[in-house]
Amino acid sequence: MLFHEAAARALSDQGIDTVFGVLGDGNMFLIDSFQRAAGGKFYSMGHESGGVLAANGYARTSGRLGVATVTHGPALTNTVTALVESVKDHTPLLLVAGDTAVADRDNLQNISQREIVTSTGAGFEQVRSPESVFRDIAVAIRRAHLERRPVVLNVPVEFGWREVDYAPVHLGQLAPQAIRPDPAAVEEAVGVIAAANRPIVLAGQGTTTPEAKAALVRLGSRIGAPLATSLRGRDLFRGEPADLGIFGDLSHEVALETIAAADTIVAFGASLNRWTAAEGATLNGKRVVHVDIDRTAIGQFSGVDVGVVGEVAAVADAFVEMLDEAEVKPTGFASPALADRLASWDRRQEEDLSTAETVDIRTAVRRVEAAFPADRTLVHDVGRFMLHTFALMHVPTPRAFVSTTNFGAIGLGMGNAVGAYFGAPERPVLLVTGDGGFMLGGLTEFNSAVRHGVDLVVVVLNDGAYGAEHVHFRRRNMDPALSTMAWPDFGPVATALGGRGFTAHNLAELDEALTASQQRDRPVLIDVKIDPDRVPMPGR
Repeated sequence: MLFHEAAARALSDQGIDTVFGVLGDGNMFLIDSFQRAAGGKFYSMGHESGGVLAANGYARTSGRLGVATVTHGPALTNTVTALVESVKDHTPLLLVAGDTAVADRDNLQNISQREIVTSTGAGFEQVRSPESVFRDIAVAIRRAHLERRPVVLNVPVEFGWREVDYAPVHLGQLAPQAIRPDPAAVEEAVGVIAAANRPIVLAGQGTTTPEAKAALVRLGSRIGAPLATSLRGRDLFRGEPADLGIFGDLSHEVALETIAAADTIVAFGASLNRWTAAEGATLNGKRVVHVDIDRTAIGQFSGVDVGVVGEVAAVADAFVEMLDEAEVKPTGFASPALADRLASWDRRQEEDLSTAETVDIRTAVRRVEAAFPADRTLVHDVGRFMLHTFALMHVPTPRAFVSTTNFGAIGLGMGNAVGAYFGAPERPVLLVTGDGGFMLGGLTEFNSAVRHGVDLVVVVLNDGAYGAEHVHFRRRNMDPALSTMAWPDFGPVATALGGRGFTAHNLAELDEALTASQQRDRPVLIDVKIDPDRVPMPGR
């Protein structure tokens, strides 16, 4: 068969049935064969960055490999920020990129694609010949899974119409295993846990399977410890009596008091980075046991007393087994009194600063949280608004939470939202973004969501400015005019793009828009007008 047909069939035989991206002469025939002959589905995006971001969102909600495709030259350079985001997110992702013909010296789109890719931290896999493509595809997919990062498969355009004999290659993917930890490390860790009077069990992004959750709940009950999560593990323990919520900078009042009183932190699959550690404030003076399947992650950001390498459930159960053998009594730190405080506590209702022309951001986030179904996927863009969504919004499972904060880049939310929906189409998607992020990346891909029938509600918390810069000007008593933007009303823009748009200047208009959004038959956007000088930190 022809090379492009064989490559498409090879992708399908590797279990790939969904691809996002933008067509060009370096990938168009492969994708045509993928959809027409191999039975796959291609979701076209408006921008190459959106294709990679959609693959990232798909991987995050589905747990499968995310796959995107672009052509060569500027198409590949357009993906750089998205690739860096996925690298920092540790997302297994395959990007199939066309490349110009080696003999075509004067092609305007010639560029060293390997150098571009490796500069982002992504992996690079070259298709070396038409006959090697089957193994090259298998190797690229295997690397993406094992290395937990994007891998770019570079496909020279001149191979497309060569004839090859189809020869599938299956290298196999080793399923995760319950790796038992070193007994000596378990004994050392249990020594620290047994000596604790006020322990907390902390779960991160690496603990989100049902088996891991159950094991950590058992351990918390066994040692009498409250439960907490990093931001990326958010809501894992929601509903448990001693759930403290997010540990670190975003902890609420009762959680902060409990963390301050703790003497030991037993962390699983959490990086203990500067935000979880609150610049060291949440770990100072405490003994720390750090468990992770990746030995390089242990102690990477914060000093620890004991490190244990192993799979979460296996390690947690080993701790419980040894504690039982030693007849160590549980502490009373996760007391009924603490459970009562957590059950009755609600983040204090700050004064509502809404006016006839603007909505208080805290009230807006609360209204959106209450109006949207609890069983949803939450995606958020980057901006100063995000601390309020972190603090006040919830998800049914950590896999339903897609963060785009890894590179600190605005405008990455919408592409992720499109892919996140197809990764878990049983749940509607709620995207919260700022006005700058929507204009930078959301505007392009909102129409992609319309074209592909994504069940999506976009809430734009619109302060008419680049908020962080606005704050810096204000703090120095300088004119913030350079940071302000005379955007159009996004409601009519969303309608023009094929969705349904609303503009909310006040609470009545916001409530009306939220009510109307519940009967949606297409993507909905709600442009919520926020006063740029009234965006306080959560709880302030």
